[in-house]
Amino acid sequence: MSVTKDTSKSINWSLLSVVIVLAAVAIWIGVRVILPDVPTVFAGRQPDNLGITHGKFHSCPNTPNCVNSQSTDAEHSIQPLTYEGNNKEAIAQLKDIINQQERTEIISETDNYLYAQFTSHWMGFIDDVEFYVNENQGVIDVRSASRLGESDLGVNRERIETIRQAFQQS
Repeated sequence: MSVTKDTSKSINWSLLSVVIVLAAVAIWIGVRVILPDVPTVFAGRQPDNLGITHGKFHSCPNTPNCVNSQSTDAEHSIQPLTYEGNNKEAIAQLKDIINQQERTEIISETDNYLYAQFTSHWMGFIDDVEFYVNENQGVIDVRSASRLGESDLGVNRERIETIRQAFQQS
């Protein structure tokens, strides 16, 4: 008889644990639906090493959640964007493309540099994305990096390729 009671108590605790987890998930989803623009604990802090120094972005970390057109290693390397016209037109075109994307915010810009933040929908992860019109090379260098975590499941690379496609079509 005591074995049955212990098994029953064990099942009740397991069921209670599942209910608590499901309730927490439901609350999280509800908050994200009602308040999608509120930063989450997964937003991280804006890095202090953004921008261009002597024509270069800060290099990617050793984690696979970053791409950089100035990188020489295969894991982080991505092709820069190509453009025609002048740097002001290129930045304006990039701004238009970025402003059409959901959950993005352009943080700063100059005649040859653009910095934007992209936020994931459900968890609120923020990725920092930079563009530098390198007139000497005739390209737009890009860097897209996750603030937190180890892997981004290819999101940063996919984002840049999506922007590249839109940039070439406009």
